[in-house]
Amino acid sequence: MKRVGGWPAWLFMALFFAAPLAALLPEAFGEGGSAFGRVFADDLFWQALRNTLGLGLTAGAVSAVVGTLIAIELARQPAHRRHWMMSLLGLPLAFSGLVIAYGFILAFGRAGFVTQLLAFLGADPAVVGNWIYTVGGVGLAYAYYLVPRVALSLYPLFANLDPRPMDAARTLGASRLQAFIDTVIPEVAPSVFSSACLVAALAMGTYGTALALAGTQLNILPLMLLSKVSDGGSDFAGAAALSLLLMAVCVFVMGIGDVVTSKRDRAAHGSH
Repeated sequence: MKRVGGWPAWLFMALFFAAPLAALLPEAFGEGGSAFGRVFADDLFWQALRNTLGLGLTAGAVSAVVGTLIAIELARQPAHRRHWMMSLLGLPLAFSGLVIAYGFILAFGRAGFVTQLLAFLGADPAVVGNWIYTVGGVGLAYAYYLVPRVALSLYPLFANLDPRPMDAARTLGASRLQAFIDTVIPEVAPSVFSSACLVAALAMGTYGTALALAGTQLNILPLMLLSKVSDGGSDFAGAAALSLLLMAVCVFVMGIGDVVTSKRDRAAHGSH
């Protein structure tokens, strides 16, 4: 059978990345790049950048930790139990950000069943019901679909992990925890870090969940970008510049993870 080659991937990248990017560049750099000057001179941009980085990095770190623990547990399960656990983990990935946001509103909003349950136990429903609309609530909603992504991507790593170094460390007198720290963590840490960078970049570029939960009250780059082209906004040059800056931030975060993984791979190949 004749090999197809890599042209479908290149075609996909050309249609859905290169072409939109080429359309943005003239708009963003028109008039000598004055759109970037307007964006950088706006104090709201720097606040949005800080909020975006804080929200994305926090959601990425929490999702990476929880997802890693789930991946370890998945690797320990027998095959029949692992299959249905992975199916359940995949469910959040099938929903859009808006559906997830509305689900969290129904659960944790002012009239949500979790809020009402906590109110029955003595909590103030006004305080509990307002929390989901804050940065912490948005981060929790992000983690809902980022944790399964981390767990499912890291599961093969732990399922195929060579147990012999850990067994050797145990034989030499190390405790189970010490053997895990000395042998397993150095092996999996680059992949976990790379996965954390990936989901952090996804959180930074997501706007549907944040828009449904917090509206424009949450100042992050995706919602700031949306405000420039909606509700009467007509600063298309500023929106183009802001979208390029947001893309640069996301690419930078993902690039850090790629650098760490590539260093691990080079070190592994060098040792052989």
